[in-house]
Amino acid sequence: MFSLNVRRLRPSTWLLTTVLLLLLSACGKPPTALERVEEEGVLRVITRNSPTTYYQDRNGETGFEFDLAERFAESLGVKLEIETADSFDDLYARLNSPDGPHLAAAGLVESAQRSQAVRFSQPYLDVTLQVVYRKGRPRPTKPEQLLGKRIVVVKGSIHAERLAELKKRLPTLQYTESDEVEVTDLLGMVDEGKIDLTLVGSNELALSQFGFPNVHVAFDLEGTQHLAWAVAPGADASLLEKINAFLAKARQDKTLQQLSERYYGHIEVLGYVGTYTFAKHLQQRLPRYEEHFRKAAETHKIDWRLLAAIGYQESMWQADAVSKTGVRGLMMLTQRTAQSVGVADRLDPRQSIRGGARYFIQVHAELPDSIKEPDRTWFALAAYNIGGGHLEDARKLTQAAGLNPNKWLDVKKILPRLSQKQWYRKTRHGYARGGEPVHFVNNIRRYYDILSWVTQPQLEGGQVAERGMHNPGINKTPPKEEPRL
Repeated sequence: MFSLNVRRLRPSTWLLTTVLLLLLSACGKPPTALERVEEEGVLRVITRNSPTTYYQDRNGETGFEFDLAERFAESLGVKLEIETADSFDDLYARLNSPDGPHLAAAGLVESAQRSQAVRFSQPYLDVTLQVVYRKGRPRPTKPEQLLGKRIVVVKGSIHAERLAELKKRLPTLQYTESDEVEVTDLLGMVDEGKIDLTLVGSNELALSQFGFPNVHVAFDLEGTQHLAWAVAPGADASLLEKINAFLAKARQDKTLQQLSERYYGHIEVLGYVGTYTFAKHLQQRLPRYEEHFRKAAETHKIDWRLLAAIGYQESMWQADAVSKTGVRGLMMLTQRTAQSVGVADRLDPRQSIRGGARYFIQVHAELPDSIKEPDRTWFALAAYNIGGGHLEDARKLTQAAGLNPNKWLDVKKILPRLSQKQWYRKTRHGYARGGEPVHFVNNIRRYYDILSWVTQPQLEGGQVAERGMHNPGINKTPPKEEPRL
């Protein structure tokens, strides 16, 4: 009887032991990469500080990669935490470190060489690699014509990999890799004739070419390149699978298409649109809004013509203007700025002008007391465009260069450095399209000068119109091809 009970107990004991071991094993099993993100409540993303990936402007954090990563974090129900790498080598090293970021979203192109170090997601954007040269110099049309040229590319980039492949076929091909520059630096070097050629992605050129009028495409390198995200190598594919599912959905619901249109669907052009066009708008558009400009300026004790000049630079006096980035209205206010200055409807011209005036006064008042007029007004305009943080970065760089940080003449020389890696990596707020506020201020000053001339006391007594004005600043001869409005 005893032996029979023993035989009956043994299977039960074995089963219980097995269950306990399985439970203990499950308790000790480390969480997957996806589970760690969800448990931490934070998605840590490493990227590059560049116009096509991530940077800060007057609207806050922005960039194609930032926007896409933010949407992915939202889909996981976690917060997004961004860190930037100083070079591609630094990016891959940090991604592969034990406590490194969860993923890299940095405009990376998948390649056989890179796939040995990381695992790539499915592609989300196709780009073309382009060779660019300076207009006025001989244009190369094929790889063989790159020989003997001064070529510089970003170290560790797909551009460097492609040149290395070409060098196998063309042994005498010479080029330099540098981790001290970014694409915008290289475009500037081509534009100024410091180097002959560089390689860029078609998306990078579309976003940056506005500042480099002498840069033109020589030819495209064969083959489409696929941008993708990357995660550290290993057997755990949980996060990568979630990324791929997100990107597939983003393609299906047009999120990727919308972001591509926002960032790459147009080339923003700054500068004076033509005195003939401005003269026509003085007659046709300004009279609709002049009273609003005058009232807002009177309330805030500023010159209404300066306020009108800001409005023209922002929207060409179009109340229903909407930018590709969602900035709206005659004064082109962001949603956040509009809320801060009490504007409920950005497309209402009266509210927009009133809000723009209030915002300008705010940034004007926030400037250091050391900045005096008339420079203070030009600094306020720059801050209105690029944000106070980036302007302060430029002032510090100006002082470090031995120039006067309180003089616009000096600071405007330094502002373009905010788009150059060797300088912006030394600043608090990082990359910015530093040439924009310089154009912004210059254009507004020119519009303001013309408005001041045509609205002299002997010319006033009503709305701005033709009235036989003596206006040497305006060329009223129609151009051969009128600018598109």
